[in-house]
Amino acid sequence: MRRRLWVVGAVVALVAGGVVAWFALRDTVVPYVAGDRCTATVQGDTVRLYPEQAENAALMAAISVQRGLPARAATIAIATAYQESKLVNVDYGDRDSLGLFQQRPSQGWGVPQQVMDPVHSINAFYDALAQVDGFETMRVTVAAQEVQRSGYPEAYADHEADARVLASALTGQSWRSFHCTATDEPDQAGRRLDDSGLTHRAAAVRDDLQAAFGTQSLGGFAPGGVRDGHMEGSAHYDGRAVA
Repeated sequence: MRRRLWVVGAVVALVAGGVVAWFALRDTVVPYVAGDRCTATVQGDTVRLYPEQAENAALMAAISVQRGLPARAATIAIATAYQESKLVNVDYGDRDSLGLFQQRPSQGWGVPQQVMDPVHSINAFYDALAQVDGFETMRVTVAAQEVQRSGYPEAYADHEADARVLASALTGQSWRSFHCTATDEPDQAGRRLDDSGLTHRAAAVRDDLQAAFGTQSLGGFAPGGVRDGHMEGSAHYDGRAVA
């Protein structure tokens, strides 16, 4: 199967003055396969992720912007989740630890169902981080440790460089620096456009974006489909992208 830009799973939207890559890899999206990758490149440094990792990193960035936090908060969150779970929402861990940050329900992070909800766990992490005086200027690993109280306080430093690249790309500090590719080929039903001129999967991403951030100025689509205004070969013409 041919490779193509994965523009169905990611939408770029203007939010609070920054550009946030927002992923909606839900049950409406074909599961990714071995060739699927997402890449962020900032100032010559490149980070490669699987789609699930990219989805979670993008959500951390999006929530940091939504909350009005600096990009450094997203760097700290992403570095922490890299160390704790490899940016995967795992349902196991040491003792009762669960999820992206290996938060423990017994330590007040929420009931297991909440800890396994990425939106809840990310917000809980940021709630705790906001209570750390001066986290904006601390070393990333020190700020992470203030929240996590890990037995390996310097371990978060191992992921700081990659986390900076991802935070910069996903919060809009570095434009046009993040993309995904996939090897799947949508079936014919997946190509059909709705009344807004989008495929079902792209429309689902748009709905998720508006549900999370409220009414947005979402250009790049038109009833019946986009016919002009984009570069040749753009996925907008297929109804697979909104901007």
